[in-house]
Amino acid sequence: MNYKIGDILFTRDQISARVIEIAEEIRKDFIKKNVGQELFVVGILKGSAIFVADLVRALGHDIDVRLDFMIISSYGSDTKSSGIVRIIKDLDTYIENKNVIIVEDIIDTGLTMSYLLSILERRSPASIKVCTLLNKEERRKVPVSIDYCGFEIPDKFVIGYGLDYSGRWRHLPDIRIAELVRI
Repeated sequence: MNYKIGDILFTRDQISARVIEIAEEIRKDFIKKNVGQELFVVGILKGSAIFVADLVRALGHDIDVRLDFMIISSYGSDTKSSGIVRIIKDLDTYIENKNVIIVEDIIDTGLTMSYLLSILERRSPASIKVCTLLNKEERRKVPVSIDYCGFEIPDKFVIGYGLDYSGRWRHLPDIRIAELVRI
């Protein structure tokens, strides 16, 4: 079995518009409560790379944004989470007393995000929020509080705009459904 590029779920224009809206939501929340403080954005690689780049640019120049990345693995080359979470690359910066936003490409079972939150909360940030481009609520196994969400999606495997299948199709500008093909 293999996958092929399927129908568009969200176009590049829909994604771009929603990223700008999320950035505005973050700006309103952050500036209102944290004037003069820095915002520490943690992108979860590799899937969130394109989203986090667009998001931090959309935040504007009047917020002091610091950016770092983590690599977390729970999929390997499969299309479903294994449930085993590994930190491949940790943060390069301390987050104690910092306002943190974790930026993820997709949250489905919630296992990875729940694990990540438990790790980062032990590092005593001033605040920690979760931002995801895609939320697949019907696959949720553990509850996760999402502060900023791009789109709710059905239980379909998706590719594009940073999301991949075995390293393929991250470069697609749209988010598409990956269609299973029997070989």
